[in-house]
Amino acid sequence: MPVKTPTEPPSYEAALAELERIVQQMEDESLPLEASLDLFERGMTLARLCRERLTAAEQRIETILKGADGNVVIAPFTPTDDADADE
Repeated sequence: MPVKTPTEPPSYEAALAELERIVQQMEDESLPLEASLDLFERGMTLARLCRERLTAAEQRIETILKGADGNVVIAPFTPTDDADADE
């Protein structure tokens, strides 16, 4: 009997893409109950994974932004308008 090797969890982007596909399938409303439950379970697993990855990224950013005194420097995010740069 072959031994199962643990698979690496998907990247955030892959998990999010799969989650979006699951939502589309479930919105179709033509799935049998068991298939819907299986998709729901997989979707919850993926949502949890995405949330964990985002939390880890946030913690990493806070670590990077810590000032010399150990306090986190929090500044509002102001995106640049890249559309103007392309014109």
